Amino acid sequence: MTKPILIVGGGPAGLAAAHALASIGQRSLLVEKEPRLGGAPILSGYAKLVPSGEWAKDAIGGMVKRVEQSSSIALKRNCRVEQFNGEPGNFTARLSDGSTLEAGAAILTTGFTHFDSVNKPEWGFGTFPDVVTTTQVEQMISTGKGIRCPSDGRKPQRVAILLCVGSRDRQIGREWCSKICCTVSCNIAMEIREELPDCHVYIYYMDIRTYGLNEAYYWRSQEEFKVKYIKARIAEVTSDGHKLIVKGEDTLVKRPITIPFDMVVHAIGMDPNVENKSIAAVFGVQLQEHGHIGKGNSYGSLGETSRPGVFVAGAATGPETIDDSIAQGKAAAMAAFALLSQRTAVAA
Repeated sequence: MTKPILIVGGGPAGLAAAHALASIGQRSLLVEKEPRLGGAPILSGYAKLVPSGEWAKDAIGGMVKRVEQSSSIALKRNCRVEQFNGEPGNFTARLSDGSTLEAGAAILTTGFTHFDSVNKPEWGFGTFPDVVTTTQVEQMISTGKGIRCPSDGRKPQRVAILLCVGSRDRQIGREWCSKICCTVSCNIAMEIREELPDCHVYIYYMDIRTYGLNEAYYWRSQEEFKVKYIKARIAEVTSDGHKLIVKGEDTLVKRPITIPFDMVVHAIGMDPNVENKSIAAVFGVQLQEHGHIGKGNSYGSLGETSRPGVFVAGAATGPETIDDSIAQGKAAAMAAFALLSQRTAVAA
């Protein structure tokens, strides 16, 4: 019998990898640093997922339940991998709880870190309480409290959503597109309009990138929910003491804009996991130039890293959707299983 496969990270990709291995009778050990499984969708309180429209607590919660109930999957919560040595088929890992284990391979599904809007101070986050992030709005929706201005609990009458906060911004070292923010923002805009029909919602954008079938979110938000889109370059978010003031330039008509709002929402991007340097050091893998875990040739064995026997999947490699993270988790699981099966066959 082959040794278990170590999976590091209990978000969508890790959960998918563990279940895929269990479905073919391969044992695995899933190590998660947090006390709960589910990754960002559960830990950050996401609301309805795109494009399925399912609540995160149900969709990802169902994946968690499936893994927790599997006899083929061992779980270690509140735990990290501190050392990882050996070669494919014969690795040894030491965990932060003092235990050691043998593994045939490892799959890194360590996810991402939400961009901290404090790094974009001119747009008001951390200065004005009614400047919030898309994650905070998702939490308002998922908890059932509704969309409210944090400063005084009132229902906003005008909301601005600013796209690309922490994405496509060379000035702060984030050159990449975070891939999902446009669609999530369209979805949130519709959620706000559905709850508060009298609230006017504006989305300020450089470009709209609701790629593929997600393009339906863009058109539906305009045509059915009357969300207004303004192509603009935002300079700053200030306050006149009563309202938040969004200042910038409407880049289509080439004129300055100064518009009052009750709430401003930052559509925050996906940063590399803040622990990627230490993760890379422990597992002996290379990082991509921006700090994501480097992956090998996608046309070869999916999910390979620079170290044989160590695979990677999901947002650990860069901004990724939940659906694609799940698919990559399954693919990495099959690649790891194939590697161990080949070594077992050779040894026999």
